Amino acid sequence: MPRRKVMAVFGTRPEAIKMAPVVRAMRECDDIECVVVVTAQHREMLDQVLDLFDIVPDYDLDIMREGQSLTDIAVRALAGLEAPVVKERPDLVLVHGDTSTTFVASLVAFYHHVQVGHVEAGLRTHDKYFPFPEEMNRRLAGCLADIHFAPVEDHKRNLLAEGVRAEAIHVTGNTVIDALIDVAGRPYEFRDPVLASIDFDRRKVLLVTAHRRENLGEPMREICHALKDIVDAYPDVEIVFPVHMNPLVRADVMGILQGVPRVHLMDPVDYQVMVALMKRCYMVLTDSGGLQEEAPSLDKPVVVLRDVTERPEGLEAGTLVLAGTDRRRIVGRARELLEDPEAYARMASARNPYGDGRAAERILAAILWRFGISSERPEDFRG
Repeated sequence: MPRRKVMAVFGTRPEAIKMAPVVRAMRECDDIECVVVVTAQHREMLDQVLDLFDIVPDYDLDIMREGQSLTDIAVRALAGLEAPVVKERPDLVLVHGDTSTTFVASLVAFYHHVQVGHVEAGLRTHDKYFPFPEEMNRRLAGCLADIHFAPVEDHKRNLLAEGVRAEAIHVTGNTVIDALIDVAGRPYEFRDPVLASIDFDRRKVLLVTAHRRENLGEPMREICHALKDIVDAYPDVEIVFPVHMNPLVRADVMGILQGVPRVHLMDPVDYQVMVALMKRCYMVLTDSGGLQEEAPSLDKPVVVLRDVTERPEGLEAGTLVLAGTDRRRIVGRARELLEDPEAYARMASARNPYGDGRAAERILAAILWRFGISSERPEDFRG
């Protein structure tokens, strides 16, 4: 039987992290020829991950431009992906999650009658503007997908409710846990002098990220004022906040928090540093989707700086708590975890529902079954 060609397409750092274990699994499989295409809608942050996981793309479209809009990204990705798909004629285009690259790559594959596999399928908030534009990117990619790799059973139920056939859905766990286990197991010491100087054993270090479009403006200012309130109220607390490069984010964060004692603002850090921070911190406050999945695997409570999450299973499991962007509510959620050891222990010890480190293995097995290379449908992940 001839080898089947799978084209993995991604463009941002989160996609690269989550696709890296799948690319590795496919490249180690004799039955699959894996072609990697990156749009590089995020350039520098993507390159850090490619280096970390030793991935050399077969095609690099390098579409990122300063000040790019969503339309700019979509147009350049649409034009750029045409040639690799036509030249390679893959049997399957594999996309991930909810970015503009994800949706556009699915559309290009559809135009050329190529099957689409959607990794991290089925997450929903059911509000097309939250998160924006990710909710619709994910749903539109789902409309075009032929194989859906849902991280958990709840995501499968979302897809079934939308009319997706059960046999097209595989519950796999989330590949981010595969990547996290890999990187967390590597020895690492902080090289940044600020991070190296923090006493993570004696201080309660809060790791913060905030950058989502819906949190720009007043919500971001509310988050920053809440962080200042927290550090002012607790002398044993320090905050590490890698600040997104978006000028709108940086203006508010720097304007409110720059110079505040025990608040360490820094440029975005690479994934290995972020994993090391998650391992050492006391808890995480974030509007990121990925950190909601990763931090619980390292026994860290997560305060979600959003009003809704497409990861409700984390709320149900007790690994996450919603705080929104209201200043008083954020402070209240943080206070509970800083002052109540039992509340902290409940969240820190809650079982992570997102995976066991074998998601890429299950995705590969499902692809081989889809192509008739293996005879038995792989078993679903039971979170």
